[in-house]
Amino acid sequence: MKLLRWIAQHAARNPEQIAFRTEDKALNYKKLWSRSSRLASFIQAIQLERQTPVVVYGHMGMDMPVSFLACAQAGHPYIPVDTSIPMERVRLIVEKSGAGLVINTTDNMLDFEHVMVLDMQVLELVLEQGELISDEYWIKSDEVFYIIYTSGSTGNPKGVQITAANLQSFTDWMTGDFPLGQGKVFLNQAPFSFDLSVMDFYPSLQSGGTIHTLEKEVINKPKLLFENLSHSGLQIWTSTPSFVQMCFPNPDFNQTMLPDLEVFLFCGEVLPLAVAKELKERFPSARIFNTYGPTEATVAVTSIEIQEDLLAKEKALPVGYPKFDMRILVVDESGNPLAEGEKGELILVGPSVSKGYLGEPLLTENAFGMIDGMKAYRTGDAGFIQDGLVYCLGRLDYQIKLHGYRMELEEIEFHLNQSKYIKAAIIIPYAPNEEIEYLIAAVVPAEHNFEKEYQLTAAIRKDLALHLPAYMIPRKFTYHTAIPMTMNGKADRKKMQEEVFA
Repeated sequence: MKLLRWIAQHAARNPEQIAFRTEDKALNYKKLWSRSSRLASFIQAIQLERQTPVVVYGHMGMDMPVSFLACAQAGHPYIPVDTSIPMERVRLIVEKSGAGLVINTTDNMLDFEHVMVLDMQVLELVLEQGELISDEYWIKSDEVFYIIYTSGSTGNPKGVQITAANLQSFTDWMTGDFPLGQGKVFLNQAPFSFDLSVMDFYPSLQSGGTIHTLEKEVINKPKLLFENLSHSGLQIWTSTPSFVQMCFPNPDFNQTMLPDLEVFLFCGEVLPLAVAKELKERFPSARIFNTYGPTEATVAVTSIEIQEDLLAKEKALPVGYPKFDMRILVVDESGNPLAEGEKGELILVGPSVSKGYLGEPLLTENAFGMIDGMKAYRTGDAGFIQDGLVYCLGRLDYQIKLHGYRMELEEIEFHLNQSKYIKAAIIIPYAPNEEIEYLIAAVVPAEHNFEKEYQLTAAIRKDLALHLPAYMIPRKFTYHTAIPMTMNGKADRKKMQEEVFA
């Protein structure tokens, strides 16, 4: 695979170049490649059936990128699982994926029935003393490179399979069409279990760059965050718009703090016009790119540079032009193509499209297909195309994006309704300006012994935290005697929303 060849070449030509760094540790290309090759040899020696998934559990430590590349060199797709994900959900992912190995990069003890766990103590011995692997075992173009689990409507996460060819198409586009250059310093803000991380991770490694990670402990403390940024030497910024917006309250967040910053890359959610304008004022020397794409089409498939002419129009920003090897269609409810400017569902066609959901043939059949001999994906996103530019208008169904995280409201509702404190509940997104700011849980409570509503809310939150990541737990809870129903017996969401906001 070309991506792996590039990384091996960087390790040979610039061995001391830093490939990956955290707050207090750094890993050069020589160590990244040699350690990942030794771990790959160990994985190969276990003799798992080829393409059996490997779960990599951790946050943003040194052994995460080593493990990812090791899996690829051994011919196995990896599944990144962040430490913020509840253990019950981790167990579900391990079970559903049929993983043959769990690489635990943390100090926590993990135990999964019938699945081998490689812990840190053994891992360190392997990384220092193991043998290098032959490239004959490397992942092939049509094989799955990684699997990212996204929210599922039945309470079960879905594993999106991204092949080596999918990923190569993406990294070639990123390093070819964007002004990323060679050897630049990239921001890595998103956890590896969120596919936005792929936007900085692999383009950086393919171009011989340095990945500068922001761990959650740093992000959650503004003083540490801005101290970190001021010493980072960042040149390529990759994040959701929400993350950069979070930095705005600090007036010192500007070109003086980050004098080397050249490019902003945004993906994962809508880039508001106001955010783009403020960035232009704070970073007049930097270029801003808006992109769009679901996990099922390998991170992003459109892009546009946000320049003054777009900002002056005072309209919603487009998500850009399709990447060179992709087609984007707009269709009606029956799948018929719509004329330019007409709103419908966005269909993505081309080599970035995933082979489908792991172990979910019916879900795959419903969402994926073939058009003119090319893989196609029904996004469920509403949008239109005008003058070649794609505009995205949000979800057609109950799947939403909140602060860059994609989730299905039905999954949150499923777990809400499992709580012993709840008779019925629905989720209402709060979006005063078309962009979702947070989630509200409208709850009909079951009998309980709490005197105050905040005590009940705390108990429900505790239940949810056992099953859902923090970003999927509603910020606000409202309590009602009943959920209104429509004539056909379904929850009347519109009426409930009016009641909540009354």
